[in-house]
Amino acid sequence: MAGPLLLRSLLSASSRKSLSSHLVRLPRLSRGFLAGPASAAAAATTELNSCLEPSRLRNVAVIAHVDHGKTTLMDRLLRQCGADIPHERAMDSISLERERGITIASKVTSISWKENELNMVDTPGHADFGGEVERVVGMVEGAVLVVDAGEGPLAQTKFVLAKALNYGLRPILLLNKVDRPAEEQLDFPVLYASAKEGWAYSTFTKDPPAGAKNMSQLLDAIVRHVPPPKGNLDGPFQMLVSMMEKDFYLGRILTGRVSSGLVRVGDRIHGLRSKEFGIEKIEEGKVVKLMKKKGTNMVLIDCAGAGDIISMAGLASPSIGHTVSNTEVLTALPTIVLDPPTISMTFGVNDSPLAGRDGIHLTGGKIGDRLMAEAETNLAINVLPGLSDSFEVQGRGELQLGILIENMRRERFELSISPPKVMYKTENGQKLEPIEEVTIEVNDEHVGLVMEALSHRRAEVADMGPVAGNVGRTRLSLTCPSRGLVGYRSVFSSDTRGTGFMHRAFLTYEKYRGSLGNVRKGVLVSMGYGTITAYALMSLEARGSLFVTPGMETYDGMIVGEHSRDTDLDVNPVRSKELNNIRAAGKDENVKLSPPRLVTLEEAIGYVASDELIEVTPKAIRLRKRYLEVNKRKAMSKRPKG
Repeated sequence: MAGPLLLRSLLSASSRKSLSSHLVRLPRLSRGFLAGPASAAAAATTELNSCLEPSRLRNVAVIAHVDHGKTTLMDRLLRQCGADIPHERAMDSISLERERGITIASKVTSISWKENELNMVDTPGHADFGGEVERVVGMVEGAVLVVDAGEGPLAQTKFVLAKALNYGLRPILLLNKVDRPAEEQLDFPVLYASAKEGWAYSTFTKDPPAGAKNMSQLLDAIVRHVPPPKGNLDGPFQMLVSMMEKDFYLGRILTGRVSSGLVRVGDRIHGLRSKEFGIEKIEEGKVVKLMKKKGTNMVLIDCAGAGDIISMAGLASPSIGHTVSNTEVLTALPTIVLDPPTISMTFGVNDSPLAGRDGIHLTGGKIGDRLMAEAETNLAINVLPGLSDSFEVQGRGELQLGILIENMRRERFELSISPPKVMYKTENGQKLEPIEEVTIEVNDEHVGLVMEALSHRRAEVADMGPVAGNVGRTRLSLTCPSRGLVGYRSVFSSDTRGTGFMHRAFLTYEKYRGSLGNVRKGVLVSMGYGTITAYALMSLEARGSLFVTPGMETYDGMIVGEHSRDTDLDVNPVRSKELNNIRAAGKDENVKLSPPRLVTLEEAIGYVASDELIEVTPKAIRLRKRYLEVNKRKAMSKRPKG
């Protein structure tokens, strides 16, 4: 996913209006800077120092496990400080975020509280987007750790807290959703909140006084407990780029925290990066625009000082992890260190017989340019060129890569995607694989099914017990290889009838646990080209479950269903009833078909086997064999593996 689209919602794709009509210029800005001539600088020094005093700034990240209420909390904080909220989950500005109800990219905004300015960073809660958390914790001095009062700290809670502590941040613990029924609360001084109802309180209550039903106690706690940034206004300007986006009008927009000094519109700056042989100068230019997010609006500013989080335009080459500074500075700031990717998929050109019907970006060059642009804005993704217009994309999990594929679909790309592959390591001649910590909460009657399925996937149970306050629910803590969890989420939802909860987070690398058990049956493979008929599907239903409906197009080698046995079966789904003058016994028989199992992108990523591919187009998701001709498949299956 591209970096936080701070201006995307302000710019209409069909409009060619000037950017200035979409940006708000604050009159002299509450912390504004007068970029006057040199003769006026001395007279303005007193005002500038008081306006830009770092002691009035607080840089805070809001971190939590997925679905513990971070974004709803941000809505209430913005509303408390007078921001105009156009809709719920206002910080989720990407369409996929609003559709799925999750935060995908980190976003920064600022709010004014009393005499202080709070730069707030909203972060994703899912482990696949942990890179978004890692690259923003360096911009802040404190963190609000949001924990669901009913569920307590879970796997991702521990992950984001560990990252915050590693960077020396001072966390503020916020127990959210205390308005929901619960038997007891933890007894130590923390804040208790209901982000949905819009209040936070220092002592536990489910109904605070009428005058205290707001977020003022949380905002006061941030000002009181989060230390102001340490910055030298008199030093040279330096900023480490933590976010990046591209704009049609301004080009590359770089966002980060000013480490030292002051920066004005028109200043000469350059980009630096650390290399093995020393510091490399990337590009030199000047500051064209300085911007800052205020609430849900982007405003233009004339100047920014040490400790503030800002966005700037003017340089075309620097990206995330690089340093932007005055031209006299020749030292780069320490770069961001991210956890390594654990999974990879190969993106290639769609070469199926139905290629080119839906999309407009079809060539390997277009696909490569799009993937390289994604790798620039998302440091948790690596892109390596492969053979014959293919690219290996490495990431944290299938959800993260699935979001990238879905975005490319909406941009009218056509792709062929390989099954996910786990990235192994070798140390001292021993093969190591990534192990994940899995937290599962299910009804008691589903525990047996879940444990049986995970035993085939080489999972090991670490802890098991009842869920406090929920009769008939069991919580399991397991460790499982990443390869065993690929595709398991859809199986888990089916086994638990949608009542189960599962979360996974990377734990460590351990010794290879051996091959997996039988986790999937064979497939029904089409051996005909044309339009699928209801007549043909009626006779195929007894062979297994179908993925297609009458009227869909198919071709040789396309997967049309799952076989009821462990072997693949070639079938003809385009066979039609012969028309002749002989009355058949079943001539007037009505065709009745069961509803098909339409495969989503996430299910397809977890379903495909090593000899299969996913065909992705703007209008369809199809499964197919890597080799479409049946004779070629048979010949390749007889080849020795490895």
